[in-house]
This record gives sequence, C-alpha cells and structure tokens, in this order.
Amino acid sequence: MADSGMESLEGKVAIVTGASRGIGRATALELAGAGARVIAAARTMEEGDHPLAGSLATTVDEIRQVGGEASPVAVDVSDPEACRRLVDETRQIYGPCDILVNNAALTYFIPIETLPLNRWMRSMAVNVHAPFLLSQLVLPDMTARRSGRIINVSSGAAIGPGRGPYEQRGRGGTLYGLEKAALERFTQGLAQEVFHQGVGVAAVSPSLVVVTPGTEHHGLVSGPDDPRAEPVEYMARAIHLLASLPLEDMVGLVTYSQALLKQYRLIETARGLGVARPGSGYSQM
Repeated sequence: MADSGMESLEGKVAIVTGASRGIGRATALELAGAGARVIAAARTMEEGDHPLAGSLATTVDEIRQVGGEASPVAVDVSDPEACRRLVDETRQIYGPCDILVNNAALTYFIPIETLPLNRWMRSMAVNVHAPFLLSQLVLPDMTARRSGRIINVSSGAAIGPGRGPYEQRGRGGTLYGLEKAALERFTQGLAQEVFHQGVGVAAVSPSLVVVTPGTEHHGLVSGPDDPRAEPVEYMARAIHLLASLPLEDMVGLVTYSQALLKQYRLIETARGLGVARPGSGYSQM
C-alpha cells in the first residue's frame, strides 16, 4: 500500500472548468481548501441563470467563507476565443496556471439516428476540443517552469458495451462515450509528450455515479441516498491527490476515484469501477 500523497497546494494556481455545480464545484472547494488560488470557470455566473441549481457566485462565496481564495470567470468553453480569454484572465488575476482540471461536460442522451448535428458539434466542442485547447494554452507556462498538472475528468461511459447481440437497446450515450474514450487516449498521448518537460497529465472517472444536479436531472440517480452512487467529494479528493502526487506516480494514469483513494489509504473500502469491475482499456495500461 502506498502512503497518502495529499499535500498542500499553497501558492498554486488552479483552473477548474464546470465549477458552478457537481464535481467541478466540489473540486474547486477541495483545491482551495488545500491552499490553491482557484479560478472557477463555467457558463452560469448567478443562481437562476441556469435551470439547475448552482453558480460560480455560489461556489466562490463558499470558498471565501472558509478563508479560501477564488475568482469566478464566466466562460463557454465550446468557444475557442473564450478559452483563450479564460487563460489570459487567470494570468492577470493570479498568474500562470499550475493545475488545469478539465471537468466541464455537456451530455445529450439521444440515439445517433436522431441526434441533431448542432448538438453533436457542440458536445464535441465542450468534451473534446476544450480540453485540447485549454491544455495547449496552459502548457507554455508549465513547460517553461518544468512544473504543472493537467487532470481530465473522464467517465465510465468510455467503456463500450462490447460485442452483440444485445438484450437491450442503448439509451443514447454513444456520443458521450466516444468523447470520454477519446479524452482518455488524449490523456496518455499528451502525458507522453510533456513528461520530460516536467508536466503530469492524468484522467480520473467516478467509480460509481456521482450525485449531482446533472445526474439527478438525467435520472441516473434517485437522490443523495441512492446506494448506486458515491459522494461527490470522492472525485474532488481524487483530483487533489493527482495534483499533489510526484510526477512519476501520476503521469499517464487513467484511473477511478475509489480505486485511487483506497490505494492511498484515503478511504477504507471501495466499490465500483476499478475495484469490483475492470475499467477501460486505458486504465489497464
């Protein structure tokens, strides 16, 4: 068993996308609690701007109430110019980015046969193109200092259904699954490219469905007490761990929240992907 790698992130600058609710909000709180100066990025600045509960204003207020440091940047990461503005504003507010958490996601559960082209393109822009562009934008500062971490939030959806025949029809998750599979391949490819420049890249997925406003909206969980789910804090702690581990221990890792936390003795028991069931092919490499 490895010893816990959770360390202070004092003085580090972190960008967390999708920070208005769910995993992004919990991650922003976690990293700020460890001393990072957090740029909380998302589309929703104020409560009521989105049908689901959660906003950047709420996330940042929660961080500041407990003595953390955070600033909101309203941004639509599907827009390349907005991604550039996000990184530029981060430099202006806190300085160069040390930790990039690509968490923002857009999900449509629509079968391919009826999926509108504009939704395909927009989903790809958020889930695939934005992690590429934001990584590209922060890398010059990271490689110049030979230090930095890029952590991509993946999903068990990256694991395909396997060969047929099939008893049940898919529920329309083909697009999201291919995007997360692509993100995991991107993670390891980029990790190999920048390892010798001192930058670590990894990906982490929930071991079980996380209870968030989004997963409740899509009917993936029934509520906070759903036995099929895990606390959102597990993903936040796993991301903190990946951000603080030595480069050699995290680079190219494609892993799962509970498996990682149990390995480093941050939880006693673990369930789900990476524990009771194998993960994606990339998590085995």
